[in-house]
Amino acid sequence: MTRYAELKYRIVTPFQRRVGNPVLRRLPMQTVLETTGRKSGLPRRTPVGGRRVADSFWLVSEYGERSQYVRNIRADARVRVRIRGRWHSGTAHLLPDDDPRARLKTLPRLNSAAVRAVGGRLLTVRVDLED
Repeated sequence: MTRYAELKYRIVTPFQRRVGNPVLRRLPMQTVLETTGRKSGLPRRTPVGGRRVADSFWLVSEYGERSQYVRNIRADARVRVRIRGRWHSGTAHLLPDDDPRARLKTLPRLNSAAVRAVGGRLLTVRVDLED
């Protein structure tokens, strides 16, 4: 990671954890990804941007392997996604071979712009929904 990307990570991440995420995940229509904490075993909820396509939900992690929810997915791929106020269970798949920049072009514009502006190493995540 470049020095500039590392600096962005060190500035943006604490803000997201303390201010952005607690506010956004409470909004009823905000899409939220729920993983199981790899150390605590407790549910961890993270507001995300993405799009449902058929029986899958696609998103791009702005910090790739450094994102805590990606680390949680590595430990336990069983997740839940709240889409339009309704929870869906599913299995998450990390797709390092997918082109995340091309994938962002298929996702909601506002979130995609934020991910491109803030992100460092991008990683595509697909959640196969069960219901």
